[in-house]
Amino acid sequence: MNSVNLFPPEDPTMRWFYLIFILSVCRAAEDFRICSYNVQNFNMQKASNYKLIHTLTRVVSRCDVCLLQHVVDVDGRAVNKLLAVLNRAADRYDDFTYKSVSSQSLGNSPGDMQQYVFIYRTEMVNLTGQHQYSSKQSFVREPFVVQFQSNRTAIKKFVLVPLHSEPSKAVHEIDRLYDVFQEVSKKWNNKNVMFLGDFHASCAYVTRKDRKKIRLFKNSNFSWLIGDKVDTTVTDDTNCAYDRIVVHGEPFLKAIKPFSAQVYNFGKDLKLPQTRVLEVSDHFPIEVRLKGPASTEVRVKGSAPFLIQATPLLLLLLSVIGQFVL
Repeated sequence: MNSVNLFPPEDPTMRWFYLIFILSVCRAAEDFRICSYNVQNFNMQKASNYKLIHTLTRVVSRCDVCLLQHVVDVDGRAVNKLLAVLNRAADRYDDFTYKSVSSQSLGNSPGDMQQYVFIYRTEMVNLTGQHQYSSKQSFVREPFVVQFQSNRTAIKKFVLVPLHSEPSKAVHEIDRLYDVFQEVSKKWNNKNVMFLGDFHASCAYVTRKDRKKIRLFKNSNFSWLIGDKVDTTVTDDTNCAYDRIVVHGEPFLKAIKPFSAQVYNFGKDLKLPQTRVLEVSDHFPIEVRLKGPASTEVRVKGSAPFLIQATPLLLLLLSVIGQFVL
């Protein structure tokens, strides 16, 4: 494991170099966040709403990869508008560049065609593959599968399988995700697969009895990270765990920060009234964090090594280094 002397040479230029280096190490050690959000008919009309797009930007900008579902944007203008606002904010507040990859419009009805859209930070991940699963008998909106590679995560390559299920066919469609898993894991020789999206996997659409019909429930190799009692909806009229995150295999499960899978209640976090939240969607986003790569060891003269892992430690480092730099 590499060691870094926390007390740099007397040369002020070198001191600043060490400061920048340690900052970059701390940033690399941060958790990697994957999000999923049913944005409920996100179209150009919504993208043109300043308050709404500002709120959505604040939600998406928390994520290294963010899946958006129920996007209605055939010409791409709405997603491009969102990307423009994200990148403009990124230029001001951080160093990230956001890009997107989208499916074609999917569905059985001309009046209800939807897209899956992944928005990701190019500094954090590389898109290495995309695949449109094709089976009209299995899904109304077939999963648009992507594979990412990242040096910022403990698990270097992973596959994301989205699903916005048709409510009346939720049991059938969730079960058929197993077939998608078999196809894409063979295609890319990668069993590090995560399923995410609005499955409608709760309340009247998927009951406890229905689990016997769903292979992702019956097969113990699949771990459901969002629990049955979690409410992923906004209004007080519903209390359902519709939105889910599921991972395959022990290696992927071990690469996830424990207990990090959760609903992001941005109304509470950003102090927004429920009416503002509902302007975006009647669902909340869900998220999970992946562990970073093996931590970098930093050694202080005359002391034992310690690990850079968290923001409070970063602040401590800055305060110590500042005494020597300034």
